[in-house]
Amino acid sequence: DLYDITVYQQGWRLGGKGASGRNAEYGDRIEEHGLHIWFGFYVNAFKTIQKAYEAWDRPAGSPLATWDEAFKPHDFIVLEESIQEQWKTWPIVFPRVPGNPADGDEQIDLWDIVKMSLAWIKKFIGELETHPHTQPQPIFAQNLHHETWFKQAENWIEHEVEHVASVLSQDAKAALDMLENIVHGMPKKAKELDHSHHGFLHNLLKIIRKWLHKEFDQFLDSHDEIRRLFIVADLGLTILIGMLEDGVLKHGFNVINNYDYMEWLAKHGANKDFTVDSAPVRGFYDLVFAYEDGNFDKPNVEAGTIIRAMLRIALLYKGGVMWKMQAGMGDTIFSPMYDVLARRGVKFEFFHQVDELIPQDNEIAEIRMTQQVELIKPYEPLVPVKDLPCWPSQPRDEFFEPEQAKLIKDNNINLESFWSDWPQVYQQHYNKPLPTKVLKKGVDFDTVVYGISVASLVHLCPKLLELDSGLATVADKVKAVATQAYQVWTNKTLQELGWTEMPQGEDPVMSGFTEPYDTWAAMNQLLIRENAWSPGHEAKNVGYFCSALPVAEYPPKTQTDFPAKMKEIAKQGAVNQLDKEIHWLWPEVATKDGFDWNCLLNKKDGLIGQARFDEQYWRANVDPSERYVLSVKNSSKYRLATDGTIFSNLLITGDWIQTGLNAGCVEAATMAGMQTSQVICGLPDKIVGESDFS
Repeated sequence: DLYDITVYQQGWRLGGKGASGRNAEYGDRIEEHGLHIWFGFYVNAFKTIQKAYEAWDRPAGSPLATWDEAFKPHDFIVLEESIQEQWKTWPIVFPRVPGNPADGDEQIDLWDIVKMSLAWIKKFIGELETHPHTQPQPIFAQNLHHETWFKQAENWIEHEVEHVASVLSQDAKAALDMLENIVHGMPKKAKELDHSHHGFLHNLLKIIRKWLHKEFDQFLDSHDEIRRLFIVADLGLTILIGMLEDGVLKHGFNVINNYDYMEWLAKHGANKDFTVDSAPVRGFYDLVFAYEDGNFDKPNVEAGTIIRAMLRIALLYKGGVMWKMQAGMGDTIFSPMYDVLARRGVKFEFFHQVDELIPQDNEIAEIRMTQQVELIKPYEPLVPVKDLPCWPSQPRDEFFEPEQAKLIKDNNINLESFWSDWPQVYQQHYNKPLPTKVLKKGVDFDTVVYGISVASLVHLCPKLLELDSGLATVADKVKAVATQAYQVWTNKTLQELGWTEMPQGEDPVMSGFTEPYDTWAAMNQLLIRENAWSPGHEAKNVGYFCSALPVAEYPPKTQTDFPAKMKEIAKQGAVNQLDKEIHWLWPEVATKDGFDWNCLLNKKDGLIGQARFDEQYWRANVDPSERYVLSVKNSSKYRLATDGTIFSNLLITGDWIQTGLNAGCVEAATMAGMQTSQVICGLPDKIVGESDFS
């Protein structure tokens, strides 16, 4: 009752790069922009969606009536290693942690992180030391008690330094047990540590890492288990050493954002051949599409931002480390949100394309937009699929003026594309331009919430950028990257394709594979939400693949064939991966000499060989609103808060503003929305994770 809210949306569906659609021609199959999985530390996102499901209040027994029916925890992650020109699978099962992810709290002290990390390092080194193929020497062989940094610890260490030095010079287990005891005897908060604490721990960690490199380097090429234990131990040690050397415990993670993550690891002494370019490191670059201009030879992500995210993922999750949606993201997230908001009186104006924001006297005075279609009745965006409200993959043209509906269909118009040729087709047919609408301050709006992604600023806000140097810097420094994705439905099960790693029956979520399409997940939990493509043509497996998409420059809006050209590039990359690379994952249907295209599900009879791929799904996400927001080195400091522009009635929001997480993900987007809400109405009281670890 306090606010009159209208959402203006280009095209026919909500969600931006998270939007999904149902393709009625192929059994209402789910078609996504890419792979969407939530992490178990997403406190704010889970709080929000749980409230949405509670308000949605679907009848008991309805599909996905509650949040815990819509999300299921997932523990199994796979990394792919390229070793001596062979791809090797590295399976990782995360332990299930009790609790609801909405109840998490990211207020953990940095010193607690150090202690937890040391416990894991101790575990990995212990496994290395006792491995049957290794016979390592003691870690600490020198006379430690003569070192100045060691003697300085006698003021706070519980034992005589000579005794401590003696124990540390024994076998690795005794040394690590002693080190753990010493660390737990230190002050409990990072801010209470002094120079002697830092120096003592820093020097011991460097000695341990030197020992690690010396004792195990000979095994790294030839022994998978030893190499993997080495990598995680080396990563953990290097991150702790770097945090101590660069003052992260005192100043927070942003202090190291002037380095790229790989650059920072190398600077602090990680093994360059096996750790810096390891599967766990590449997997995180792949996770956040961290490649400038989509160029896989230009990895770039802020060291502090990605380490913060890594630690939250690994140490702060509840339930599963990941949570898989049990339908498309549109069905699971945006259907309940749309329905609840519409019932509460929020108005939605679909088919309105924003053209430009016009400022005057440090305010937004006008919003100029194009009305894309003429509706003959109020638009209803959702369609039922197996009793679940879903967003169709094409607009519901029965709501369009019939002549326009036919024109759009005949010309295969994409009403979501920045490069759409609909204005030209409309002009040619009707001999007039598409109708426009101008919203005026004080008449149509008071406050503008700009929820379009950062890559749109140069196109929609040029006059704002001329006046606001801070916003112009955001547009220049906060980058976004095009992505690509494909989905394949097969008439064979995952096991029949040749994949064998399925602990507790869980499908894999994989990263670090060949480029393009470094990431793959079997999403077979979704098949129950789809129908058969035709009688007797039911999928037994569906695989989602995605990666960054190389685009060095984007053409002007008038070059309307650009999306089709990029989609063809995305298709050829997918076909090449299936034909040349997928045999590493699916050996029963592929060899290095080719892929058995007959395993792809088809609706049309008579399709042979590679032509069977034509009925699968692929896309190139090149539009400004669907590109993935990056955290390239030294960029987070330029992000603005929601009310950080000079325009008094403008609030910017999305995963590209300053949230404290500053990474492209649904949690950052949720935090941004909550920050916007705080400015408007003072709620919520708290946004978890806005500041660094306490």
